[in-house]
Amino acid sequence: MDISLFYFLLLGFAILMYVLLDGFDLGIGILYPWFNSDAEHDHLMRSISHVWDGNETWLVFGGVILFGAFPTAYAQLLSTLYLPIMLMLIGLIFRGVAFEYRFKSHSSKIWWSRAFAIGSTLAAFCQGLMLGAVVQGVPSDAIQGSSLQLVTPFSLFTAVAVVAGYALLGCAYLVMKSRGDIQHKAAQRGRVLVWVVMLAMALVSLFTVLSDDLIWQRWFGGWQTLWLLPLPLLALAAARLLYRDLGRVRKSHHNKEQVTEKHEDRPFWLAVSLFVLAFAGLLVSLFPYLLPRQLSYQQAVAPEHSLWFMLPGVLIFVPLILAYTLWGYRIFAGKVEDFEEGY
Repeated sequence: MDISLFYFLLLGFAILMYVLLDGFDLGIGILYPWFNSDAEHDHLMRSISHVWDGNETWLVFGGVILFGAFPTAYAQLLSTLYLPIMLMLIGLIFRGVAFEYRFKSHSSKIWWSRAFAIGSTLAAFCQGLMLGAVVQGVPSDAIQGSSLQLVTPFSLFTAVAVVAGYALLGCAYLVMKSRGDIQHKAAQRGRVLVWVVMLAMALVSLFTVLSDDLIWQRWFGGWQTLWLLPLPLLALAAARLLYRDLGRVRKSHHNKEQVTEKHEDRPFWLAVSLFVLAFAGLLVSLFPYLLPRQLSYQQAVAPEHSLWFMLPGVLIFVPLILAYTLWGYRIFAGKVEDFEEGY
């Protein structure tokens, strides 16, 4: 395999891992205002206190790969998207500080809760804004202009869609990690968010296909349609199963029944599968571009000797990151109990 394609796929893998892992813990912060009591807020924060910082490793790793393997794309993207990137980092800083201070504070606890919720929502919103800007196309003169020109109805829509998608991941995660009223509330809100996310996926997919003849031909121009058709069909099936399983959790709460562990875990994996399928569809539509209709990965790639120089580090650190991520999730598997203190 061409080494430039290897780095392109590795970059996609890093982005997907970040979206899946940091997506649900950002979703917990987005859901904060929908849970009322201090005890519920404590529980929500405990549920991710052991993984949130490790999840953000993938954001750093993706930035390193973009910088090292595709410096032209790095320069253009970061210069163009400077404002949303800075706002995203400010949001991540606020939520990180909130973790450290909220467990120890008393009179200022409400302000750290607000910082956690606002920081999480701001970070997710900015990520969606950047996604919309990239999908619709970044103007070639955007570096000289204002970042506000990237704020369009479509990019605002994708920003709200990403916030809703992360909230859905958060709901599914809470169903897996919680009991009682919190689990019930998460399932109830998750069922509503399934509809929102599926509508958003449909509209974004429609816009992407209709905005470019090449993308239209890729999806509907020949025999490849038969190969790509399973993607939307699987997404519909996953959404249907997710909606059903969340309904089972909610119904069991009303009937005072015990939900099987399978039905508590499966909503999270179904929500993850929705994101994986959406990401695969986006990759199919935009390949081989890093900046649609402007810059492909072959055009943006670093000199080949630089790619080979980075390869040993990649082959060492990617397995290490995966290993400690899996180990951490295995150690902290199971329900989050109310008697657990801090982190």
